[in-house]
Parts: sequence; structure tokens; C-alpha cells
Amino acid sequence: MGMNEKIYGTLVNRVPGIRSRYHKYRDKLSGAGRLKAWGYLMKLNAQYYIFRDQELKEPAELYPDKDKKLYTKGSESSLSKREAPAAFAKKLAEYDVISFDVFDTLILRPFSKPTDLFFMVGSELGYLDFERIRQEMEWKAREKKHKAEGHYEVTYDEIWEMISKETGIPKDTGMTSEWNNEKKYCFANPYFSEVIKELQKYHKKMVITSDMYLSKEQIKTLLDKNGYPNFDDYFVSCEYGTSKGTGGLYHIVKKTFGENLTYAHVGDNAYSDQRKAEENGFKSFPYRNVNEFGNQFRAEDMSAITGSMYRGIVNAHLHNGLNEYSMEYEFGFVYGGLFVLGYCQFIHEYVQTHHIDKILFLARDGDILNQVYQKLYPEEADHCAYVYWSRLAATKMAASYFKYDYFRRFLFHKVNQGYTLEKIFASMELEDMLEDCVQNYGGKLNAETILTDKNAEMVKAYLMDHWEQVLAHYDEQLEAGKMYYAPILEGCKKVVAVDVGWAGSGAVTLDYIVNHIWHLDCEVIGLLAGTNSAHNAEPNTSEAQLWNGKLVSYLFSQGHNREMWKFHDPNKNHNLYWEMLLASPTGSFRGFYCRNSKLKIILKDKKKNENEFYKIQRGILDFIYQWIKKKLDIGSVSADAYASIFLMENDSFECNQYKKFLENLVDNINI
Repeated sequence: MGMNEKIYGTLVNRVPGIRSRYHKYRDKLSGAGRLKAWGYLMKLNAQYYIFRDQELKEPAELYPDKDKKLYTKGSESSLSKREAPAAFAKKLAEYDVISFDVFDTLILRPFSKPTDLFFMVGSELGYLDFERIRQEMEWKAREKKHKAEGHYEVTYDEIWEMISKETGIPKDTGMTSEWNNEKKYCFANPYFSEVIKELQKYHKKMVITSDMYLSKEQIKTLLDKNGYPNFDDYFVSCEYGTSKGTGGLYHIVKKTFGENLTYAHVGDNAYSDQRKAEENGFKSFPYRNVNEFGNQFRAEDMSAITGSMYRGIVNAHLHNGLNEYSMEYEFGFVYGGLFVLGYCQFIHEYVQTHHIDKILFLARDGDILNQVYQKLYPEEADHCAYVYWSRLAATKMAASYFKYDYFRRFLFHKVNQGYTLEKIFASMELEDMLEDCVQNYGGKLNAETILTDKNAEMVKAYLMDHWEQVLAHYDEQLEAGKMYYAPILEGCKKVVAVDVGWAGSGAVTLDYIVNHIWHLDCEVIGLLAGTNSAHNAEPNTSEAQLWNGKLVSYLFSQGHNREMWKFHDPNKNHNLYWEMLLASPTGSFRGFYCRNSKLKIILKDKKKNENEFYKIQRGILDFIYQWIKKKLDIGSVSADAYASIFLMENDSFECNQYKKFLENLVDNINI
């Protein structure tokens, strides 16, 4: 081993955390800029060996979101809102020839890194590690070209010549696969779609100037496919053997149209699209790369493919410059979209695998889930039903069997909170029994007595002594409930009840009532977003039902995504964050009643500030629309869907401020 290798091994490879951070930093640099990497390497070694920074023991990749911050001074999209397309087009029209970069400017991909498209090619080809190999082979082809011709501009054909030689993948097969994926996933930047439409009105010459290995015809095809008009010419580095980065491609543009004209160029790269354009007589109009800017706010502790798609969709939507959204809308789009998408896919797979007759989306959390599910799987619309159900109604209707839960909900969860006995009896709909209860204790209680831990047992004892009378109050609701559910469950032998969580009481009580009180002979399985976690006072509440399959959890349980189960903490409002995402503007369900032998459904008043609910739901629906429109596939994403909540728990001022925004939102919408 040579001296250089020994030094490299000591400074770089000895400590995993130093190695990962050094390579991540170095890979962002090029040319002479890589000298900075050595300074960074010295700093890392000093931090570890002199200042004993123990965090450097672990690779940075284990905690990529550790130092992430969230923007809290307004909506994130406000940071990227650009001038109106018409106004920008007017500025560009002052020049004779307007040049545009293509990728990350006119055309975007639904990935946070352009090279992540190669994952999809590798999937199609059935080839392990193709994403990394594809990048390596491209660089080898460029080195070969430089050695032969003195420049690095290679063609698509030359890259695949190298890939085929080194891997065994047939060249034509590989080229076709990659090209088809480019056509499938590339989409028009909505901001520049409008700019180009406006610019056409000025009848100026518009050209494409791109550093790219794809041919002029291929780039033209991508632009045509995404709704752009024909440009006056297409200048592509691989066909001219020179690039924007060297300045040579700009010379060719000017030589083609004339040195005496004025030129403008629009692109996202600070060096090739801006600095080199200016050096070669083009007025540069910078466009900020949506991913380079947006990734600072995005969770990265996610699986490679789903995480890249998620970040790519969010960054392109929030940072293309066309629109500014509200923080509530962005909460739905950024944090709710992937969660709801994944949950609906989970529901779909369960339904298909277990031959479920109908999906019951329980009010109110099931509202947005029902909407999204039918957008994703329209062929199953007839098997979906948004149904009224709530823990309040279930507790009353199932009191004969779940007596313990009845007293816990109506009495013991409300002790020492300022509730009078009048309010307690009203919540149980036992107003007519209050006077007798008060008299039963000879003046020790009255209607205005506050429920406390000292008198709750007295109230319970009275109700237990008059239990049949208590249950009689709910006979009407049971009769009305059967009138409601019997037509919905007609012909069904097995259904799922979808809810957010957490104990699963909604599905369990519904199953009992359906089969043991109404005798409708239909099994009800509960699908939950998540269960009680390690931080609940009663973490084992649902374990028997999870074990026997009567309840099934999407995000986490004791036996599934256990680390997530340990992290999720209702005391830190984690339950509320998910409930906010699924909250509906409709009032919560109070119960079923019969009025003149007709079914009557009673809801509480609509939530205040219901517009905030609509904004959140609109954000979720728009994320789903973007996902469907871009024909993206989805793997198992339960851990990925939770990554955003992990990110919020960073102990930074910005993350804490964002949580305050959410807490204020909870108060405003009164969940």
C-alpha cells in the first residue's frame, strides 16, 4: 500500500461517519472546487479526534434529516413565487433570440435527482444496481470521448455502447427501455408552459440550448409530447461536440442567427446557464432548480425510489414559481398526500387479498380516504361506502356488552375537568334519570355538582343499579342504526371498516352490533392507520385483535414498524397531526334516531373555520392528482409516509415553530 493510500485510509476510511460525510460533500464539487473537499476533510478529522464529536462515528446517511429546518414565516411556495408568466415573457421579448435550457427548466421529472429515473429502467430490465452502473458507464463513455476528441460530450448511443459492453444488456433493449421511461416520466414545467404561450405572441425566435446526450430529435419529441410548440432551432451539446459549460454552444447559437442580434438565455444551472451565458454575450435570466431549493425542506430518510418521487412531486408543485399556496393547503399536500396515497393502496391490497365485499369508510376520518380511494380505483366505487359512525354513538349502542368502556368514556375520562352532573347525564342522553340519581344520594349530589374522582363511583353505582333502564334509552338508536346499516351490508359476508386509529374501538364495536344485536351475519374487520403506541397509557389495548386479524394497522403496531411504534407519541400531538390530515368539515356523528318511523341521522354542528379543512383536503387531492397524472407506481410506503413527522421532531427553532402552527390549527378547527 502506497503512502497516499495510507493517508487516505487514515483520514477518510477509518471512521464511517467521516467517510460518508466527506464523499457526500466531495461529490457536489467538480474541477478545482474539489480542493475544498480536503479542507472539509481536515475539519471533520479535527472535530472527531480533537473535539471528540461522537456523532461522526455514525454515517450521515443514518440520520439525513437531523439538521433539516422547515420554513415557518409563511407558506413554503411563497419563497418561489415568480412574476406572472406574461410579465416574464414581456421581459424576454425585448431580445431578438431567446434561448431555453430543457431539463429542470422547461421539462421536469418526478424525481428529486435526475439520475433516479435510472431506478425505473433497472426495474424494467430486471438488472441489479442499474442506477449506479448507468452513471458509472456514462462517465466512462465521457472519459473515452475526452481521450479521443478532447471533449466530454457523448451521445446516447455511445453511452449505451459502453453499457452494453460492460454489462451484457443488449444495447437496443436498454436504449428502448430508457427512452420509453424518459417519455413516460418527463412533464412540462407549468410555469414555462404559460411563459412560452405568452412569448409566442411576440413572434420572437425561440431556441433550445441544452447540454445533453439525447439527440436533437429526442429532445424535440419530449417537448412536443409535453405541449410545447416547435422551436426555431435545437442546439444540443452531444451533436456539436461542445457545451454551454465551455461556452462553445453559445458561440454556435450566435453564429447561426448572427452576431448583431441580442440574445437571452433561461436556465437553472448557475455556472453553465448563467455565468457562461453572460460571458458569451447572452443576457441570463436565472431559474431556480426546484429540487436544489426544495430539498432543504424535504424528508430524505425515506426509501430511494418512493422518497425521490415524493420529493420530486412536492418540489415541482411548490417551487415551479406559478402559484403561491396557503400553509394549510401545503400541510395537506406535503404531509398528507403520500400518507393517504399509501393508506389507500394498503386498503386496496387488503381488500383484494382477503376477498372483501365492501369498504366502509367511517365518518369523519374516512371522508378524504373515500374520495381518494375512488379516484385511485374508480372500478371499485360500487364497493365503497362512506358511513356514519363514531365512538360516541358506538359507546351508547354497544353499552350492553362494552359496559366497562361506557363508564370509562362518559365518567372516568371526564373527572376533575369541570363537568357538571347535568352535562354528564346529557352526554349519555339520560337527562330523565338525573333527578332520581340526585335524590338517591340524599342531597350529597345535585345537578350542578362537578364530577370528580370522589363522586364518579357514586354515579356509576347508581347507573349500574338501574342498568336495564339505562340500556332502554338506546333501543331507539339501535333500531335506527339497523335501518341505516342493513341496506348497506345487504349481500355482504365480510367488510372492512376504515378509520384513522388508534385503539380500533370503532370497528370492534360495529362488528359486535352488526352480528350480535342486529344479526346481519357480516364480519367487520378494522383497518387502522396506526395503533396505540408505546407511549399510550394502555399500549396493549388492541393486541388481541391485532394478533387474530380483527384489526390490521397500516403505519405501525407492536409487530409492524416497531421503531415507529416506539416513536409515535400522542403526548407530542402525533395523533392529532394525522387526525388533522383526515379531518372533515362535516359535523361529527352523534347518533341514529327514529322520527315518525323514519331514520334520522344527527350530526353535531359543523366545525368552526371549516374552510381550513377544505384547504387541507384540497392539498391532499392535488397531490393524488399529480401522482396519477404522472403515472407513478407506488411500493410499500408506510415508513416513508411517516418520515415527515420524524422531520418535524427536529429540535430546531423552525421545526418547533411549525409545530406551533399545527397546534394553532388544531385549536382553530377544534378537532
